[in-house]
Amino acid sequence: MNSKGKSLFLILFILATTTVFGQKKVGDMRLGYGISGGITMNNYSGAVGIDGRFQYDITLKTSLIGTTGYTHFFSNELPDLAYVPAKVGFKSHIGEQVYVLGEIGAGFSTTGMGISPLWNPGIGIATKHIDISLRYENLQKFDTGQFALRLAYGYKL
Repeated sequence: MNSKGKSLFLILFILATTTVFGQKKVGDMRLGYGISGGITMNNYSGAVGIDGRFQYDITLKTSLIGTTGYTHFFSNELPDLAYVPAKVGFKSHIGEQVYVLGEIGAGFSTTGMGISPLWNPGIGIATKHIDISLRYENLQKFDTGQFALRLAYGYKL
């Protein structure tokens, strides 16, 4: 394992073993702001993005989520693709801090390519304020997608 892999593993291990402070209850709401970097499909060389996510806890382990932001795909061979995602979905904790999520929505291109349906499954680790997740995001009409790592800061409303 290279040094980047070891560092990522160490960060994920520390976050996974950190205890969550405070009691969670039905009806809690959270807001989080994140940055992401992605490995893209097709001829794009990479992607970066920022986002905001609202979370409403419908049970102690399941939440409804809504996410928007801005994502930019870079390429030396194609025109760049940039879009504003508008997604809704669910987040379900399968452990104290580990969760899976799924979102559907649309990507509104800011570079003249129209609107694409999008969907993304993901898995992550969340502490009281830090959220690290990995997702696959598919943009059907734009004929591309990405595997993205997201680092976010969140807080209870």
